Formats: sequence, C-alpha cells, structure tokens
Amino acid sequence: MIGRSEIDPNNSLRFTGHHSYFERTDIMPKVIHLGFLGCGNIGGGVYHLLTEMHEEILKRENIDIRIKSALVKSIAEARSDVPKDIMTEKADEVLSDPDIDIICEFMGGEQPAAAFMQKALENGKTVVTANKMALALNWHKLQAAAVEHHAGLYYEASVGGVIPVIRSLTVSLNADDIDQVMGIVNGTTNYILTQMSQQGRSYSDVLAEAQKLGLAEPDPTADVEGFDAAYKLSILSSIAFHTRVTYEKIHREGITGISPDDIAYGREMGYTLKLLAIGKRSDNFIEVRVHPTFLPSDHPLARVDGSLNAIYIHGKYCQDMMLQGRGAGDKPTASAICGDILYAANHLGTPIVPSFANTAEPDPSMFFTDNWRCRYFVRLDAADTQGVLGSVAGAFSGKSISIASLLQRPSKVSGRAQIILITHEANEHALKEAVSSLNPDLVKVENIIRVEN
Repeated sequence: MIGRSEIDPNNSLRFTGHHSYFERTDIMPKVIHLGFLGCGNIGGGVYHLLTEMHEEILKRENIDIRIKSALVKSIAEARSDVPKDIMTEKADEVLSDPDIDIICEFMGGEQPAAAFMQKALENGKTVVTANKMALALNWHKLQAAAVEHHAGLYYEASVGGVIPVIRSLTVSLNADDIDQVMGIVNGTTNYILTQMSQQGRSYSDVLAEAQKLGLAEPDPTADVEGFDAAYKLSILSSIAFHTRVTYEKIHREGITGISPDDIAYGREMGYTLKLLAIGKRSDNFIEVRVHPTFLPSDHPLARVDGSLNAIYIHGKYCQDMMLQGRGAGDKPTASAICGDILYAANHLGTPIVPSFANTAEPDPSMFFTDNWRCRYFVRLDAADTQGVLGSVAGAFSGKSISIASLLQRPSKVSGRAQIILITHEANEHALKEAVSSLNPDLVKVENIIRVEN
C-alpha cells in the first residue's frame, strides 16, 4: 500500500506513506515555538521556508511550527520581508522565554553566538545551528550543556549545506569503520578554482568577480585561506572517526598562491585542482589537512564544479560513496536547518549524543601526524643549463623519492626553463627536505601541490 488508505474515509485512522503506520487524525498537533538568533539571509530563508511549508508540515508531521521571536541588531534596519512584531534587540527575550522550545542560531562567527547557544542549552532549550566556527571551537562545552540540561544540539547544515552528511555518518554509517573523508566543503573556493581552470584567469580577477556576484565576502580570508573548510573538517572527521578532532590539529593552506600555470600544467598531466578537506584514519593514527589538491581528472570530486560541495567517504563496509549538493545559500541551508528543526521537534528531551568523548582535547591515545604520505606536484623555475635536471632528480632520489612523470617547458624568462614533475608517494617531511636541498642558484621552487588518488 502506498499513500493514504481508502478503506474508510470517515474513519479516524489513516495510513500515510511518510510514516508507514496508522495514525489518528483527531490528535491535536504538537505546537513548537521557535526563537531566532539573527535574521539575515539564512534566518530569512528559514522564516520563508517554514511560512510557505507550514500547512504541508502540519499535514506531514502533525507539528504546528510557530516563530515567536527573532533577535536582530536593529529593528529599524532589519530586513523588510520578516514581520517586525516578532523582532527584538534583547537577546534574553529569546534565550529565556519559557514558551520557546527551539533556538535557531544564525549569527555566524564564534562570539557571541557560542555564548548565546550555551545559555539557551542551559535553559533547557534545543539548539539548531549552521555555525561551523562556533561549533568546532566550542563543541565540547555546548554538548556538555545539552546533555546536562536534556536539550538537543543539531548542526546538519554546519558542513556541506543541504548535503545530509552529518545524519549519514551519525545514523546510516554509524556501524561502519570509516577510514577516509575527503571533500569540497567551500563553495567560494570551488567557484574560483573552476573559473581559473576553465577560463585560464588569475586568482585575483576571479575573486573580484565572485565578490561582485555575492559568492565571496568583502573580506574573503575565511574562505580562501581555508579556515572555513578546517572548521568543517574538525566536525566531519570527529564524527567519521568516532574521536574528537580539534581544529588546532588540522593543517591548513589556502588557494591564494595558486596560479593559472599550476592549473594548466596539472591539467596537461591529467589532474584537476580542488581545495580539499582531507581526513584519514588508520588505527590510532589520524591525518587531517586542508589544502589545494590535484586529483585525477576522472575522480568523482574532480568533476564537481562551480559553487557545489561534495563529500567523498570510504569505509570498510560501505566502500566508496559520494554526497553532492549546494553547500551554501539561503534556500539550501534553510532546507537543512528546517530538517533539523523537524527532527528536534519530534525528539525533544532525547538529544543525539556523539559516539565519542567530546572533550576539549583529543583522546591522548590518538596520534595526529604531519608526516603523511601522498604524491606531489612540484613546479620549478630552473636555469636552462646542462645537468640541472640531473641535480633535481638526485636531490629527490637522495630522500628516496621517485619521479612518476615530468614536463619541461620554456620559461617566460630567457635562459630559464619550467620543470614540472609529479612524484610517486612520499612522506611530507622527505619531500620538504628534498626541495630544501636544491641549489637556489640553479633552481627556484615555484609551487608544491599535493596529489591524491
């Protein structure tokens, strides 16, 4: 049977395909009051989704969602498409209102968002947030408050926007042994690298365009330097590996040093460049890093372009899988947040608790390495003289690093040449030692980019 039962239209029992059980139609709907902390693009998106879908949610879930109040900096300057009568400039009118069941945080940044969420949890209110920074840096405090005061803490939209990766890892894949998560988790940088790759434009040129389009912030540092992705990786890898991975353990590099030449040479050698968040676990050893990465151009992640996000997962039993979707924007993020709101409304008082000790510092039995193994793309500007190539090969072989492929191209400077090589797998420390041993009078290192398979 699919959908509503036609056995007796006057019966007070009905069958719904959504829940797959018989339920009474005469039960009064559960009324859930929401309070917003912030009401900008994301808050406005959530307001409009809940308003437009109110009757459908009532029919599907028998839940009557009501937005009671929204904290804003200035009511006079607040957005005009949300009613002024629900707005307040006093945080306590949201945080301490006994009628409010769920607090939705849309402020962004670490503070005062984290402090407000903690107070809400201490007041016994469930919290829903998409704030990766506040969560990654204060997760242990927020989770402790949620457990102590029997409140929920939900954050599906904090990683990957609308992509249900948090729920997939905490529920669907919870019994598996996940050993790798690798993802494009920042739409701004993915858009910039896509445009640089497809059009051969410079980083600064594409960034300026992204800012005009609203895809990059006026101050893009959090995105282009990898901070945003590192916060997300802290959350993602903690859940995937069932152990606390703090932000401080993550190696981070941004895309500001990438040139069109790097991308073009990589493409010529069969690779596509992405800013990746990478987490790997082997027994008690973990590596977590954010940096520009070359992928084989036929890799699923290499084909994720524009502002899309995607997360590639490998587990002992699930093997390879990838989730893809919109990682930002008011509508996709609102969809993920509202999913958390409905889940929370159905589970008030029974919060999901992570499957690991959510402490301020990682478990001391876990070892975080900065000497991972991978392949490397190395671009050199060298004197166009006999013996230079041999000296480069000798420096690498001296550190037990073998070269898998090599290009030599004319330089824009007379008497110089571009040498581009890709190594076989090598240790990070060995690669850095090999490069530092090159004669600077003959060879200048233009860029080093890690390569994943």
